[in-house]
Amino acid sequence: MAAVDHNQRHDRERVNRFLVGIARGVAGALLFSIPMLMTMEMWFLGFYMERERLLLLLVLNLPLLIGLSHRIGFEHTATWRESARDAIVAYGMGVLASALILVLLGVITVDMAPREWVGMVAVQAVPASIGALLGRSQLSMRDEEDGEEDEPGDAAETSYATELFMMAVGALFLSLNLAPTEEMILLAHKMTAWHALALLTLSIFLMHGFVYALAFRGSHSLEEGTPGWHAFIRFTLPGYVVALAVSLYALWTFGRLDDLGSAQAILTVVVLSFPAAIGAAAARLIL
Repeated sequence: MAAVDHNQRHDRERVNRFLVGIARGVAGALLFSIPMLMTMEMWFLGFYMERERLLLLLVLNLPLLIGLSHRIGFEHTATWRESARDAIVAYGMGVLASALILVLLGVITVDMAPREWVGMVAVQAVPASIGALLGRSQLSMRDEEDGEEDEPGDAAETSYATELFMMAVGALFLSLNLAPTEEMILLAHKMTAWHALALLTLSIFLMHGFVYALAFRGSHSLEEGTPGWHAFIRFTLPGYVVALAVSLYALWTFGRLDDLGSAQAILTVVVLSFPAAIGAAAARLIL
């Protein structure tokens, strides 16, 4: 009888933790997606964005969510199946939160063609779903049970591939905010090659400083005897390459490179890689 009561209590606690995680996910979806939900460029993307590129973004977002869920899902997941479940829930929350806010803001109206509002919600659901999963990482109280498992700063417990993956998530999240805006192209138009080189150098050193050189909470410390250049070569430079790749993909997805020459496109990627690099470095600290 005692064993039955214990199992029932354990099941109730598990359900409660999942529901609390859902609530944090809704809060995270709203917190991290509000800037994009209230940005005109993101609304218009639903009208003119190529459907093949939108579909590719939606498809790629699912494995990204599964990997992120396995790392910081609504609750601790022991299997990839549970992580996939949480990822699908987060995707649904992103869709519902985006649709609700866009309706309440009057952006989506009853006289719109289905193609238009479906496109608008689909674009917004990507950052909102990522925000839903980030909600657990940033809004949880991190009790003792979570504390041991949620310490991403321990390099010994985090694989190299996971480090790069989390940097890609951080870079993508900020890139989705800024890639659709006209300012990326305008800034690239104003810059010279020397400006781009200086910005590239600053981006790299800011990445390194965020994680290793500055005493931020959650920052990574090098093991005693490890040369300083080791982390720079192993993490910072590959991290910036990840930020560049994510920036290139985000700009291509939103059609920002279609009418640009090669030189102008490179400058635009370098401009976007500046916030993307900051996002990649921040992801290593907070996720």
